[in-house]
Amino acid sequence: MVHEYLLLIVGLLLAVLLLVMLGQKLKISYPIFLVIAGLLLSFVPGMPHIRIDPELVFLIFLPPILYEAAWYTSWHDFWKWKRPISLLAFGLVFFTSLVVAYFSVALIPGFTLALGFLLGGIISPPDAVAATSVLKSIKIPKRLLTILEGESLVNDASSLIVVKFALAAILTGHFSLQEAVGDFFLLAGMGIVVGLVIAFVVYAIHKYLPTTPSIDTALTLLTPYLMYVGAEHFHFSGVMAVVSGGLYLSYQSHKALSFQSRMQATAVWHTLIFLINGTVFILIGLELPVIVEDLGNTPKIQVIYYGIAISLLIIAIRFVWTYVSAHLPRLLFKSIRENEKSPGWKGPFIISFAAMRGVVSLAAVFSIPLLLTSGEEFPQRSILLLITFVVILITLVGQGLLLPFVVKWLNMEEIDDIASEEEQLVGIQLQLNKTTLNYLSDKDLVDLIEKNMLLANYKASLENEIPILEEKIASLDCDESEKNDVHLFRQELHKIYRMQRNELARLRNEKLFSDEILRKQGEMIDLHEAQISNSH
Repeated sequence: MVHEYLLLIVGLLLAVLLLVMLGQKLKISYPIFLVIAGLLLSFVPGMPHIRIDPELVFLIFLPPILYEAAWYTSWHDFWKWKRPISLLAFGLVFFTSLVVAYFSVALIPGFTLALGFLLGGIISPPDAVAATSVLKSIKIPKRLLTILEGESLVNDASSLIVVKFALAAILTGHFSLQEAVGDFFLLAGMGIVVGLVIAFVVYAIHKYLPTTPSIDTALTLLTPYLMYVGAEHFHFSGVMAVVSGGLYLSYQSHKALSFQSRMQATAVWHTLIFLINGTVFILIGLELPVIVEDLGNTPKIQVIYYGIAISLLIIAIRFVWTYVSAHLPRLLFKSIRENEKSPGWKGPFIISFAAMRGVVSLAAVFSIPLLLTSGEEFPQRSILLLITFVVILITLVGQGLLLPFVVKWLNMEEIDDIASEEEQLVGIQLQLNKTTLNYLSDKDLVDLIEKNMLLANYKASLENEIPILEEKIASLDCDESEKNDVHLFRQELHKIYRMQRNELARLRNEKLFSDEILRKQGEMIDLHEAQISNSH
């Protein structure tokens, strides 16, 4: 039995790797491609039926996904755009749940308002991984990307809380809006508190105890689970705990982690999140046979019709909400008009269209119990399953495939006056060099530098590099011929680094130097090449 599960897991991961490579070849975003591939694989004869365990998704998959997203979220940008992020992550989730509740009651025979709220909470949160994986290869304004990523950090919490209250109302037959609102703020607020408390403890461990890069990396892997399980143990929001704690530790990482720990943890986390995301998206496609089995004698075509109608409804709701929330505050408050440039009509359009549902929605619907507390079957559970699956397919595959074409058609320019990524990188390096030169020019170091040729050469290299960096900044606003010179310069550097690696291989074969030292030198070459590659 263990060998069969191991073989299944290894086969699934191998399939993810092969399918992602194929998706890159076809230039299709990997979440979309994996869902389609999983859907097709589910029809292969003999393919085992895999049922997603919601506890597995919420406990094993969700914490690291949220933690990694929080780690790479800019707190400054998150706070700057807190108004549109909050309106989408909280306001839109609750509004969508409300509209879907009443619409589904009118559409589906036997559907109650509590079931409608349950469905609304399940399908309201867009999937961040799907949107960002599609958008990362497309040029969109920085503000829009920040809002979409910020929304995805906290909308899972608000939607899962709606699901929790709706389930409680169905199972107990009791619901109080006043109690629900109060409980919501308690769950979210105390979740933040738990997350920050655990983050402070983890920060102290990183900073004050004698850790190693391997220990630091292992601790970063455990941290999201400590936050999530700690908050859920006290019946608070585990999602808000992971997000708040992740944001804090990310902001303090330069103090808590050594450069070796940061490099090692970054490499491990990139690989881990890639495998987790790939696995959950292919599982979405593989779930279709399980959902069809659960339907039993329920007319599938009719339920698919319900799913299409509700999908179109939530897409329309998001468009209306996004345009109103983007422009109404500008009309009401002069300070917003003075401090923020208008996103026009294109910005809200992109944010509205980039709302693909994914693994959280599927895990939430599978978390619905089979039986009520009375022992009766949970009402309409099979219908909820298929509607959710249809919504995921339409929004993830349909909108996901169209999103690149929509963005290209809109051809939206940057909204805010911000420097390009390359210009900022060069500017930062220039400032660091100048700060270092000021330090080395201190009168207390004059004698030391005169005696120490290594420091003297280092100072001279900085002095020589500053004019090069200043010229590089100027070249970013240059004509095409000068930009071509920069491109040719980078091409030659890549050739030089490749030549240096060949030379390291020759030295290793001749056994003139230690393999360990040669490997470290190769890592330095990798870092130098990564710098010019990231500045494209």
